[in-house]
Amino acid sequence: MSLAPIVSVALLAAALAFAWFRSLTYLHIFQQEEYDGSRFLPWLVRTRSFDRTLSAVLAVLGLAELLVAGGPSPAFAGAAALAFAFFAAREPARLKASKKKLVMTSRAKRVVGGAFALTAVVVVVCALTAMPVPVWVLVVQAVPLTLVLSNLALTPVERSIQNRYWTEAHEKLTRLAPTVIGVTGSFGKTSVKHILGHILEMAAPTLITPGSINTPMGISRIVRERLTPRHRYFVVEMGAYGPGSIARLCRLAPPDTAVVTAIGMAHYERFKTLDAVAETKFELADAAVARGGKVIVPDQVLEFAHTRAFAGRHPDSMIVCGAGTGPGPGSGPDALTITAIRQEAEGTVVEVLWRGTPHTLRAPIYGAHHGTNIALAFATACALGMEPETVVTALRTTPQIAHRLEVKRPGDGSIIIDDAYNSNPIGFAGALPLLTLLRRAGGRRILVTPGMVELGAAHESEHARLGTLAAEHVDVLLPVRPERIPTFVDAFRTAAPAAAVHACATFAEAQDWMRANVAAGDVVLLENDLPDLYERKLVL
Repeated sequence: MSLAPIVSVALLAAALAFAWFRSLTYLHIFQQEEYDGSRFLPWLVRTRSFDRTLSAVLAVLGLAELLVAGGPSPAFAGAAALAFAFFAAREPARLKASKKKLVMTSRAKRVVGGAFALTAVVVVVCALTAMPVPVWVLVVQAVPLTLVLSNLALTPVERSIQNRYWTEAHEKLTRLAPTVIGVTGSFGKTSVKHILGHILEMAAPTLITPGSINTPMGISRIVRERLTPRHRYFVVEMGAYGPGSIARLCRLAPPDTAVVTAIGMAHYERFKTLDAVAETKFELADAAVARGGKVIVPDQVLEFAHTRAFAGRHPDSMIVCGAGTGPGPGSGPDALTITAIRQEAEGTVVEVLWRGTPHTLRAPIYGAHHGTNIALAFATACALGMEPETVVTALRTTPQIAHRLEVKRPGDGSIIIDDAYNSNPIGFAGALPLLTLLRRAGGRRILVTPGMVELGAAHESEHARLGTLAAEHVDVLLPVRPERIPTFVDAFRTAAPAAAVHACATFAEAQDWMRANVAAGDVVLLENDLPDLYERKLVL
């Protein structure tokens, strides 16, 4: 075999290896963007996550090839093969360093397989036709685009698969007929689901959608794999990704009871206005009322024209939880009045008045904002027929909610408050006072945060407000990627000029600082933890 064929094969193999590993790197982000090309491509442009290093090497080799050999040359093709092999060997480290790991689901395998097939065709043609080295730069740059093209080509296949799973789950729910409680809201829905599921389990076998699973395919999988004839209750979290999304979930799992936890800034970027958020969230309420069910909401939810009108049309279907400041829609005999919320060292205490009788609700979970969540879970369980005294007893043994103001004691005398899954302004504000409450004498109050995302036009103002509030409860601030939240950092420095600020490029860097500096008596609040597509900038 002559040198040229050997070089061509080496270049082909090295380029394919690189394309495969680089496809996995981009697939990791594409998966976090829910395989949405309209979000993935803007991310690519916004973060400038294009290949630079290998492309630059190939460009230099191509220029040298043109000047020295005057055209395609085995020597320069061999050098390109070595470059591809070198960068292919480095690529897996990017996935290993990620916080949220790539999950090779069936869909992920189909998407990356299709993308690799597209790239392979181009690579084979380029290798066999001895394309000049500069052409390979285009191959490198096209890798992320092949994922989007593959996903588009697979749309009919994915739709068919999803429809089959959706139908199987819906038919199973219809056949087994558990009482379905739908929970949605801009924030608080996972917490209310967690608390309510624990309460209902005291009455009868209960299935809840785990973690933050709240999409059609996620819910379908839980129903198909975990729902059994013994389950009397099914508590399902319903996420909103645009108008009509909750209505579709309600067709999958028709709700007998609806809980709308809040309407606020979370995912504001997707909806543009809070009125649009309110209308979308109340698609759940529409579905529950259509089945003769109840709708349980905090009074804050009725601040919008659409929700007030809904409550006015269906007063007998509403259970409103709030301070009971006056008459209005949903303020009938089933309204729950919250008379006090206290944060104590052992958890959250909520004083309520339900059908004329006072009750003290104690739960070993933290954050004053959980007071409303606890009240909503209490009212929902009572509306489903549980005795209030039984609900009160169940609340006392509520497990902490993972990564949602989860208080941990590592054993070195410090306290870690893990609020990594929170990303809304109200929860952030509610978490800060815990630093002061749980700090021991002589200890420091330490905040680690990258701020919040998807606040749209409110990003700067909300972060400025929270920076000022943080100054009241924080001695040491570790902002992660502070360039994302300059108004937060500036407001904090202005309000607390004596506090220490240690900027961190990544959450891992903040963890290194904590390992070296956190001492007995200190209390640390980990407030939000951005996924890789927000925190990491791919340096390619």
